[in-house]
Amino acid sequence: MGLQTDTDVAVAFALVVGAGLATTIGASFAFCAKLADSRFLACSLGVSAGVMLYVSFVEIFVTKSIDDFEAEVHDPNDLGKPARYATLCFFGGIVITGLLDKAVHTMVGTSLDKKTSTFPGDSAHQETMGRRPMMAKDLERGQESTSISDDETKGIGHLKKIAEIDERHAQLQKLGLLSGLAIALHNFPEGLATFVSALADKTSGAGIALAIAIHNIPEGIVVAVPVYYATKSRAKAFFWAFMSGVSEPIGGVLGWVVLSNMGSIIYAVMFGVVAGMMVYISFKDLIPTALRFDEGDKYVSKSIFAGMAIMAVSLLLFAIGDKEEVDPGAVNL
Repeated sequence: MGLQTDTDVAVAFALVVGAGLATTIGASFAFCAKLADSRFLACSLGVSAGVMLYVSFVEIFVTKSIDDFEAEVHDPNDLGKPARYATLCFFGGIVITGLLDKAVHTMVGTSLDKKTSTFPGDSAHQETMGRRPMMAKDLERGQESTSISDDETKGIGHLKKIAEIDERHAQLQKLGLLSGLAIALHNFPEGLATFVSALADKTSGAGIALAIAIHNIPEGIVVAVPVYYATKSRAKAFFWAFMSGVSEPIGGVLGWVVLSNMGSIIYAVMFGVVAGMMVYISFKDLIPTALRFDEGDKYVSKSIFAGMAIMAVSLLLFAIGDKEEVDPGAVNL
C-alpha cells in the first residue's frame, strides 16, 4: 500500500465515519411522517425488505462471499467449492438468526407476557362466565352473554385491544433489534473496505464511501422505523440506527489494524453469514410485518421493488468506484 501520512489516515477515517453514520439520515426520515400512518410504516418496511434482499443476493452473497472464497480455496479440480462454502455460510446465517430471533423474542416478550398473560380481573370473569373463555367472535357478533354484562364485555374488548397493540409494538421492537444487529455485522467489513480503498486512492475511496452512504440511508430506515413505531421514541430510534452505523468506522480501524493480515477467508465467511441473516429478517419479519399494516397489499409489493431499485442504483455507484480504482489512466503521472 505504500507509506501513508497522518493526513491520508485522517481523510480515510473521515470517509468511513461519514459513510457509516449515513444510517442516522435514514433514521431521520422516520420522523417526517405521522406516527399513526400505517401506510408509511408498510411502505418503509417494504422498501427495507427490497434493499436487504437485493443487496444480500446480488452483492453480499454472489459478489463478495463467493469471490472471497474463490480467492482463498480455489481448486482447479473442484470449481464448485467456493460456491458450496458460501452456501453453507448463507444457510448458517439463517440458522444463527433464527436462534437470535428466539433469544430477542424471549427478551422483548418477557415484559409483554407480564402485561398480557392475565387481564385485570380475568379470574373473576372466568368464574362469572362459568369458566367458559370469551371467544373473539362473540365480541365481533355482539352476542350477549347471560352471565356477563355489556360493560364487562366492553372492558374485556378494550383490554384485548391493548394486548394486541402491545404485541405489535413488541414485534416491531424485536424487528428493529434484529435488523440493527445484521446491518452492524454487514457494515463492519464495509468499513474496512472503505478505509483501505481511501488510503490507496482518495478519489476512488470517496466514490466508494458515497455509494456506501447512499445505501446506508435506507438501512437506517430498516432499524429506526420499527423501533420508532414500537417505542414512540425518536431518541431510541435514532440511537439504534446510530449504533448500527458505528460498526463501520470500528470495522475500518480494527479491521485495518488487526484483520487485514488474516486473509479473505474471514470476510468470505462473514459475508455469507450476513447474507443469510438479512434474507431471514426480510422474509420472516420485514415482509410479514409490512403486510399486517397493508392487508390488501396495496403498497408493500411495490415498495419491495422500489427498495430493490434503490439498492441497484447504489451498487452501480460501487461499480463506478471500482472502475476508477483500477483504471490505468488514473495513475498517469
